[in-house]
Amino acid sequence: MYILPLPNSKMAPISIKRILISESVDPCCKKILQENGIQVTEKQNMSKDDLIAEIKDYDGLVVRSATKVTADVINAAGNLKIIGRAGTGVDNVDVDAATIKGIIVMNTPSGNTISAAELTCTLLMSLSRHVPQAAMSMKAGNWDRKKFMGAEMYGKILGIVGLGRIGKEVASRMQSFGMKTIGYDPITPPEVTATWGVEQMSLEQLWPKCDYITVHTPLMPSTAGLLNDTSFAKCKKGVKVVNCARGGIIDEDALLRALESRQCGGAGLDVFVEEPPKNRALVNHPNVISCPHLGASTKEAQARCGQDIALQIVDMVMGKSLVGAVNAQVLASTFTPESHQWIKLGEAIGAALKSCTTSKQPFSQVQIITQGKHCKALDCVLISFIMVGLLSDGSQSCPNLVNSLTLAKESGITVTRNHSEGLTQGACEVEISVNGCSYRATGSVQGGVPVLLELNHSVFRQPVSLTGNLLFFKAVASPPLLPSVTGFLATAGVEMESFSAPAARSGDQWYCVGLSSLLGDLGALKPLVKAAAQVSV
Repeated sequence: MYILPLPNSKMAPISIKRILISESVDPCCKKILQENGIQVTEKQNMSKDDLIAEIKDYDGLVVRSATKVTADVINAAGNLKIIGRAGTGVDNVDVDAATIKGIIVMNTPSGNTISAAELTCTLLMSLSRHVPQAAMSMKAGNWDRKKFMGAEMYGKILGIVGLGRIGKEVASRMQSFGMKTIGYDPITPPEVTATWGVEQMSLEQLWPKCDYITVHTPLMPSTAGLLNDTSFAKCKKGVKVVNCARGGIIDEDALLRALESRQCGGAGLDVFVEEPPKNRALVNHPNVISCPHLGASTKEAQARCGQDIALQIVDMVMGKSLVGAVNAQVLASTFTPESHQWIKLGEAIGAALKSCTTSKQPFSQVQIITQGKHCKALDCVLISFIMVGLLSDGSQSCPNLVNSLTLAKESGITVTRNHSEGLTQGACEVEISVNGCSYRATGSVQGGVPVLLELNHSVFRQPVSLTGNLLFFKAVASPPLLPSVTGFLATAGVEMESFSAPAARSGDQWYCVGLSSLLGDLGALKPLVKAAAQVSV
């Protein structure tokens, strides 16, 4: 199991020693990685089989858009810890497969923003004034001014579907032409886009208002075919559309029908469902301006994306920050100094609790209750680390912050969580269920040290420091107990470094002993105790 980097902590960072760059990425990417002690190999134009054979030797993979990082590739990568996409979007990466394997998928969300926005504006203006068609006519020896009568953009309405970084930049630029900008985005709040001069509304309201429509969303089930026969029918006759985002957001067959019926007056397309497109009907249509996916094809964007992905990887490995992780947003919380001990607490509680379950059967339910402001701020990362501790068993599944909740779900484990502001200090209680039996542990951070306060209803007189080698055992409270355990440890050649007793003095109780090293055989303890477990944290 590897643990993601935490500055000034004892947790082992991700070890990124070798990275494969499988496409043409700006040379600054390789230079930055090498300057930070990472070996880099560049191999372009590999087939899928070549990539599968090659990837097993690398800790990281950097791609652009041509390399298809499929589940087969990911499953062949025994050491892979990060996939970096030098560009926006991760359509060419099987993120689900990577997540299950605990591999971080990262992109450069702002690297090509300006270039993509500028190309969008270029296509909008070209549609308005028929610039490419007029240029081709001139090259053919013609002088036909009437044929290419255009329209001003001033006063026209531009609908922007997707108001992220690129949508915002498009709005800013087209407003300078005097266009009114309206838009739709399910995430960005309307009050935020209003400050950019973009009025938000529903798609049903947007379609009939627009003279021009441009889309800037990721391709996903909810956005595939967003502009289709039904939505085109609701638009103004002659509406012009632009897609510099992802092929498939505009239904290509519906677009062709809209162009033929003149419901759509023109289209600017930089992306296609199939690239390069084998069906040339759209490309060859006289009212379509098409480009071979040039959104990020500027020197500046390529340099920026190459630099960004290299710096993001280096910063993550060095424990400085996390930017661009699409399947591990929870990791961002691990880079704040105040989070380190709480993170250690989560994993240690999970590991300690797992060690104390007598059943070999997998647990079915995990209930996590957090209290206090510290735990609230770290809710997701704390829960993920608890699951890392609970799921770690030395197998090849290698749970980590990226995949622990996914692995739990796939294993049929139900995870529930609740939070209350009851304790200012902060505490975390974890209860797991195995075959109808429950096991519970409560911990906190005191004096900057993660501690165990309670184990299976046994409240310790002094909090147990969750560090080093720990032996937990359940026994009937009695005066001879401590000498007997001490004698057993001495016989085994193991030193007792600490001893934590429960506050209760009668009945079955849990105790904790700090050891110089783990015991080789817990079975020999059976005559002295009712249950025993050990863990190294």
